[in-house]
Amino acid sequence: MTPSDDAFEAAAPEAAAARERDAITRGWLVPAIVGSALLMQTLNATVITNALPAMAHTFGVEPLRLNIAITVYLLSAAVFLPLSGWLADRFGARRVFMCSIVLYAAGSIACGLSNSLWHLIIARFAQGAAGATLMPVGRLVLLRTTPKDELVGALSVVTMPALLGPVVGPVLGGAIVTFADWRWIFFINLPIAVLGLFLVFRYVPEVREQDPPPVDLPGIVLTGVGLAALIFGFENIGRDAISPLGVAGLFATGFAGLGLYAWHAARTPHAVVDLSIFRKPTFQASVVGGAFMRIAMGANPFLLAMLLQVAFGMSAFAAGTMTFISAVGALVMKTTAPPILRRFGFRSVLLVNALIVGASFMAYSLFRPSWPHWAMMAVLGVGGFFRSLQFTSLNGMAYAEIDQDQMSKAATTASMVQQLVQSIGIGLSATLLHTLMVMQGQTRLTAETVTPAFVIVGLVTMISMIWFARLPADAGDEMNGRRPA
Repeated sequence: MTPSDDAFEAAAPEAAAARERDAITRGWLVPAIVGSALLMQTLNATVITNALPAMAHTFGVEPLRLNIAITVYLLSAAVFLPLSGWLADRFGARRVFMCSIVLYAAGSIACGLSNSLWHLIIARFAQGAAGATLMPVGRLVLLRTTPKDELVGALSVVTMPALLGPVVGPVLGGAIVTFADWRWIFFINLPIAVLGLFLVFRYVPEVREQDPPPVDLPGIVLTGVGLAALIFGFENIGRDAISPLGVAGLFATGFAGLGLYAWHAARTPHAVVDLSIFRKPTFQASVVGGAFMRIAMGANPFLLAMLLQVAFGMSAFAAGTMTFISAVGALVMKTTAPPILRRFGFRSVLLVNALIVGASFMAYSLFRPSWPHWAMMAVLGVGGFFRSLQFTSLNGMAYAEIDQDQMSKAATTASMVQQLVQSIGIGLSATLLHTLMVMQGQTRLTAETVTPAFVIVGLVTMISMIWFARLPADAGDEMNGRRPA
């Protein structure tokens, strides 16, 4: 054996060990770290919902008015989302991700120190601007470092830590609001931010474009104005804050801004949002069809908080212990989603599950104060289980036909649509409750006012089946390792 042979034999085990470490890092460590950073967003979203009645009391406003604290966050995120993909390509995804964590934590501190509704709105806007890059840039890291046939598993892993927010958030938020001060719901993000910064710096690889395109400033302005106007318009439907003519003006501005962007994108090779990817059936079904599912997800936490706390008179802690079970169901589903998708395929799972998810939302309309808590928790747990399967399927299938050079814009586009439709869900829920109160001649929320809204939301989710039915039977099979029949 020659000396070179000896060196090769000695190096082989080390090279194999390095490859194994890289596979482990790519397979679960990096997705888990990205998911842990996203925990701040999910924890914040679930905690603030339970705190809305207490915050409304502090600021001296009606609880329904506090949904603006959620909407303004989504509005800000929608305005700044178009920049996220370009920033990641220009400066590196890891660097942008770390900056977002720092700024998000600073925004959380500002929210906790707010002493009026307007201070809270400004702080939430700043927090949303920082959070705009967390999800798309974290998702971009996975898309650029994970083979397609491993992506569904990686996306399942990345959502597991993020799902701890919905699991812990309602109980933790309810306990804070009931036994302490609601301001602490924002301060609990700080230790998560510190830990996330360390882990991202230590283990997450840097990914960036070698030759990023120039920034599309006209496109960013047009999409930002269009999305912001639509979100604010949906927020004010059926309210007295803005006249009907003003709301119509917001919608006109929003549609005009997005229409002008479509014209601009057709003539710009480096447009911030590549509209051509909507021609891909799997991306269209995931983003456009899935939008009707996400509308319901935006409405659900707000409607449950109004039903359990305002209509049923539960404390924030009691309501939190009720609703956290749906997140437990979602967490359990994450371990079973990949084999289910390999067995049945995306199209079959999405179609059948859309019916189940819609029915689960409608089942919430049957809740009454006389129901035992275990029965309501069982319904909430089943609903969370199947909703998790639906969103895992939608997120995994979205990138089945996306090339590597389109990943950045695809991730940004998907996140922009998600922010818009979640805000539509929140605006829809508040509008439904206001309309139902007027129709029933009520001056305050009751169970009879809130429960019909769940039926309407459940019907909205089933509209998504139109897009799922158009998919071929083998749509996205390369993403889940499914073999042809």
